[in-house]
Amino acid sequence: MRVSNLMEFTENHRYYANRDFALSALDRKVLFSLYQPMVGAMSMGLYQLLYHQIADDQTGYTPIASQRGLFLGLGVEPGATGRKNVIEAASKLEAVGLMQVFRHHNPLTEETLYEYALIRPLQPAEFFSNLHLTLLLRDKLGKPGLLELREQFVPVPPQELTRFMNREEATVPFYELFQIGAGSVDPELESGWTESASAAERAPSFRGQEKIRHSDMMMRFPKGSANRVHVERLNRSPELLEQLNYLAYKYDLEVPEICRLLDEDGTFHADGTLVWDELQNRANLMYRQSRKRDEERERFLSRGEGRTTEEASIAAAATSTIQLDVPERFLAEVTPSQYNEMLRREPYTRMLERYFPGAVPDAFIRMFEKIDMNYKLPEPVINVLIHYVLGMSSNQRLTKSFIDSIASNMLAKGIDTLDKAVMYVREQEKLNAALERKRNGDAPSARGSGGGTRQGRGAASRKPSMPVVKDEGPVREVSPEEREKMRELARRMKEER
Repeated sequence: MRVSNLMEFTENHRYYANRDFALSALDRKVLFSLYQPMVGAMSMGLYQLLYHQIADDQTGYTPIASQRGLFLGLGVEPGATGRKNVIEAASKLEAVGLMQVFRHHNPLTEETLYEYALIRPLQPAEFFSNLHLTLLLRDKLGKPGLLELREQFVPVPPQELTRFMNREEATVPFYELFQIGAGSVDPELESGWTESASAAERAPSFRGQEKIRHSDMMMRFPKGSANRVHVERLNRSPELLEQLNYLAYKYDLEVPEICRLLDEDGTFHADGTLVWDELQNRANLMYRQSRKRDEERERFLSRGEGRTTEEASIAAAATSTIQLDVPERFLAEVTPSQYNEMLRREPYTRMLERYFPGAVPDAFIRMFEKIDMNYKLPEPVINVLIHYVLGMSSNQRLTKSFIDSIASNMLAKGIDTLDKAVMYVREQEKLNAALERKRNGDAPSARGSGGGTRQGRGAASRKPSMPVVKDEGPVREVSPEEREKMRELARRMKEER
């Protein structure tokens, strides 16, 4: 346990413990025969004290309580000496892999909460295959004691087995004995598995590779900055670090760029929490500037260089349209479940990049940037919107007004989860199919007769029906007197002008 000051770990701090296993008789024998000689009786007592706070036939979490109970349970007097003893006991358990300690920090109340996560002891075969644990136990017990324990825990097979040869497996596999119905997935069971996913859509939890580490930030962050005290506390708030990692992944930012954003005024509240909207807005501006520089660099490098025929064909194939029901472009890369997870977790900037072989056009960036920053639609909803718009077969509808109308409709209907967005898209597909069937049904009647044709066209185009002068009857001859009157009328009109 890393504690820089004894006041960071006192008997007045609160804690809770958790475990996801239960000790068997063999596990208890391993604890007292192999681990206790290495860590000592006090460390093993701390492990047992935390373990038995949960029933032996259950797993889970203990209630939050004061650490004074731990001190009294171990027989340690509260004070500086007792704190050192408990810290040392916990550190030994951490070193041999029996426990992990986490600190939870509440920026509002400045309270620190300790979490003790117990870990199951290794099996005997795994323990003796671990070199550093074996060497430590040898230093504690000596070589003869280590060999004696190994003989107890790693038994030798019977000698009579040496006479038998040609070992053959006779195990029956699962699919030969059991059969599972091939029906559709139970919707209630499916909703039970994914019930926690919808709640996480509002504030997406980034589970990708950790790109922004607190130690790297502290090495690059200015020491004289007014925000340094808030950045130093970020290691006590894993949720804020997850938000920063998600922001870095969404806008492709590195540690120096994150430090530059955190160093600006207005990034933190007075209590040390992030001003998320302001930070996201500035990160978006930095992302647009970076894209503009990349485009200028690519234009400069591509002068005098053209695409080959093969590259052009690959680019043309990559820009093929995608149907909403069957995203053919991703079939060779991901499974349907992985694709749905991508819609749920990926930022919209990454989703847009998957639909374009090169750089994303600025028009699309600006449209979806407005939807994200101004309309405040969640990321999964924006991803479904991208899938729906870019997956349509009628590309002539990809206009700013069309995309903005869909986003406004989603916002007005209160669509804020992935499931609601999918249901909305399905309703729109049914509506489009019904309109298409209606048009196809009106086509035969429109071709029936001349009057019917005019009426059908007028209903389809919604233009008013205007009277048309028809040329009916034989052509009447004009007499010379009438022709002379027409000429005289034309001369007078010309003179009046």
